[in-house]
Amino acid sequence: MTQYTTLYQHGTLALLVPGLLTGTLKMGDLLKHGDTGIGTGEGLDGELIILDGEPYQVDSEGNVNLVTDSFNMPFANIHYDHYSKLVELADTSQQGLEKKVRALTNGTNTFFSIKITGTFSGIKTRAVKKSVPPFQTLAETARNQSIFTRDQVNGTMISYYSPELFDGAAVAGFHHHFLSDDHKFGGHVLAFNLDKGTVSYQLFDTLEQHLPISNDAYMNHDFSADNISDAIHDAEG
Repeated sequence: MTQYTTLYQHGTLALLVPGLLTGTLKMGDLLKHGDTGIGTGEGLDGELIILDGEPYQVDSEGNVNLVTDSFNMPFANIHYDHYSKLVELADTSQQGLEKKVRALTNGTNTFFSIKITGTFSGIKTRAVKKSVPPFQTLAETARNQSIFTRDQVNGTMISYYSPELFDGAAVAGFHHHFLSDDHKFGGHVLAFNLDKGTVSYQLFDTLEQHLPISNDAYMNHDFSADNISDAIHDAEG
């Protein structure tokens, strides 16, 4: 079914670079396009991970919160879960896992998602503290972040891979978010080791890009002066 091969994206990472952090899509509307995804709230308010249609926010205090349909976002990815098992891995670094997935999927030039369930060690995540208008740039806002670590934890990682061709619309390469099974830990992933787990894979042939055309700040901004690629990669870690 075509719904399983479509990745829906609201906003772009590029629009976050100059500080266009106003929420322009509500969670209730986002969930009309899928049941699995990631994102961030208005003012970079924490890190989102959507599993089985339930939207969880990891805030800057490390709390995991279920958010309401009125939660507003400047950026999010979502799709309908239709993963297929790709591989079982053990004692694999982040770099080793990403290399293995690329080799097995031959998906370098398109979008895909991986879902990893298992036991992780040395995992480091982050969440940014919500900022308020007038918003600063992505780089300045992202400095006000909290770092969380776990020596070992069981959970689920949702990751999107974006091709180099689309760097700016998304971050080229992998973008990982995590939620522990006990819902007490998660966030945007900076580092991890997979002790043992199952990697599943879902390929997309369609990117449905939704832009916030009703937002005047976005429509009137000149992106030509923004150092988009460097700013995104610095902030995303």
